[in-house]
Amino acid sequence: MNTSRKSAITAAAGALALGLFAPAASASVPGIEGYSDVVADEAITTLTSERGISETAAANLLQTQQESVETLDEVRSAIAGDLVGEHLDATGKPVVTVATQAAAVTAEAAGVTAEVAEHTTEQLDAARAKLESLPTVAHTSLGLDPAANQLVLTIGEKAADDGARKLTAAAAKLGDTVRVEHVAGGMQQSIYNGEAITGGGSRCSAGFNVNDGSQNYILDAGHCTGAVSQWNVGPSVDASFPGNDYGLIRNDTGSAPGAVTLWNGSTQDIRSAGNATVGQDICKSGSTTQLTCGTVQALDVTVNYAEGAVDGLIQTSAAVDSGDSGGCLFSGSTGVGITSGMGGGSSYFQPVTEALSAYGMSLN
Repeated sequence: MNTSRKSAITAAAGALALGLFAPAASASVPGIEGYSDVVADEAITTLTSERGISETAAANLLQTQQESVETLDEVRSAIAGDLVGEHLDATGKPVVTVATQAAAVTAEAAGVTAEVAEHTTEQLDAARAKLESLPTVAHTSLGLDPAANQLVLTIGEKAADDGARKLTAAAAKLGDTVRVEHVAGGMQQSIYNGEAITGGGSRCSAGFNVNDGSQNYILDAGHCTGAVSQWNVGPSVDASFPGNDYGLIRNDTGSAPGAVTLWNGSTQDIRSAGNATVGQDICKSGSTTQLTCGTVQALDVTVNYAEGAVDGLIQTSAAVDSGDSGGCLFSGSTGVGITSGMGGGSSYFQPVTEALSAYGMSLN
């Protein structure tokens, strides 16, 4: 991850899949720019269920979030050296944590709520470095909670007891720069057997359709492309896993739309790549759990799978399961990530802009 804070990153677009039907939102509910009816309905349904708000309030919240992400994009460069963290609050408004009062004044002048950080970027990075210098413990993760201005060390119950104890003891010495959370189960990749794109007895979900100017490819999860050499859509041509979790499949199907299938015969156009922001409501499409929505919980998360550590991941509450790997994470018409794995009730995604840059690809 090529950022000093390893903060807000991501993005991309276009995929294959099939669908979960949901009725269109009522005519009284305002439209959301860039959202297809099906995605808007699923996102609104998730918000009304999780937050107990009306459909109209949910739609307005999603629109506010879209505008807030654009505002953060503009403010980020103005306070770059002093930016410690950023997120969207419960109303969808942008909030930044900064190192200096001067940066706070600049941010607030642009309409962004600003808070002077208790813990600086340097302190958080130093705490991260100390924890990451310890032997890797499978079924644990480490990420930044920008709203709390803390690192979050998550320990799954499958983590080895001795390793978990050492991590917990090290975290305790770092004071309130680190919060420790214990969750059920463990962290695992989302690849197993089934349909969607298949090969070698395994199943993943097709990711973003991309091209190099002459050939179409599918940008997918690296743990998928590294495990299977030949898929029913074409051969794997590269894999980066662990460390990262992205890979490339040559698309020989003759079909490579810049859209995500929504599992009911309709699609969501993906028109751009953008940043994921903590607090942002997003959706994902995959061949097992189909269309699900949730909230971005953390960025720059290091997940310690049994097969090795992957860093820089996006953590969300959107449901994923085995076979969803490679599937697309998106916010309306903006692509965000590639499904990597799951654990402790959360899901993890590889930021797509990093993968696009690594391969020199463009979205279809």
